[in-house]
Amino acid sequence: MATELRFPDSLIDEDPQKALEALNEALQGDADNTEWLCQRAYAYILLKNYSSAVNDAKKVQQLNPGLSLGFMRTGIAEYHLSHYESAHAAFTQGQQLNASDQSFEIWIKRCEEMLGEKHNGSDDTQIPAVPHVKHDWYQTESHVILSVMARNVPKDGVCVSFMEKELSASIRLASGENRNLNLHLLHPIVPQQSNFRILSTKVEMKMKKRDAIRWEKLEGEGQESNIKHFNPNQCPTSSQRSQKWDKMVVDIKEEEKNEKLEGDAALNQLFQQIYADGSDEIRRAMNKSFTESNGTVLSTNWKDVGKRKVEVSPPDDVELRKN
Repeated sequence: MATELRFPDSLIDEDPQKALEALNEALQGDADNTEWLCQRAYAYILLKNYSSAVNDAKKVQQLNPGLSLGFMRTGIAEYHLSHYESAHAAFTQGQQLNASDQSFEIWIKRCEEMLGEKHNGSDDTQIPAVPHVKHDWYQTESHVILSVMARNVPKDGVCVSFMEKELSASIRLASGENRNLNLHLLHPIVPQQSNFRILSTKVEMKMKKRDAIRWEKLEGEGQESNIKHFNPNQCPTSSQRSQKWDKMVVDIKEEEKNEKLEGDAALNQLFQQIYADGSDEIRRAMNKSFTESNGTVLSTNWKDVGKRKVEVSPPDDVELRKN
């Protein structure tokens, strides 16, 4: 049945033009299907046909005023058309319908930034722009890793929205101030395989590359003719600052060393450090003892474990279960 058709965001991300054609065909038989209209609006947004996206999204609002996704699609399309007041209004209405979706808060702040710049120097009531955060980045063959240097950010103080060629983040500092980061990425990423983590010295965002190519820079419009395939022997590209890559790596590693870990995490870090700094014999001893003992023994003495099989040796208060 036609009503059982589904067009998830992940499918549209893969091929928005193909998804658009399928949605056009589906809507011929059910022109008022709000789910399909929402997804067609999303396809239009990815294809940068923002006017058509607004038309579909506003129709969704009329058909189902309680559907927050309709306001989200409207706001994003209006934002890209530089209609910041309309976008702000749409996001605000959507947030009232679905306060748990933190993406609305991010987009509202983006609109306020643009409105603040637009009204700067005029006699109108100004909406102050929120300062952006400083950041660094590097890349591997498969990922782009972005680091925002901010200490002691609360565990619930970060909201990140990954889109195919955009990243939006709202970070609440330990001081209580909010900082926003809004980037138009040079090349596409895979939003569903991107994530972030909060450390004591920084917030790290790991974005999955859609294509295994080397990014010349972090932001901008990618040109297919300039795409270069990733060379694993080449140092990853640094960020906007003139900081050398080697120094940035040292700084990041030093910060991670200074992370205050406790319990098992601290013990694991110690073992990792011993393994990293150890000789080949120490590494062989650690690998052999850990593997043969099912993780109950970890020895650095190759002369001892190299000439025998390391038996399972659980702690005194643990009973070994045999399968």
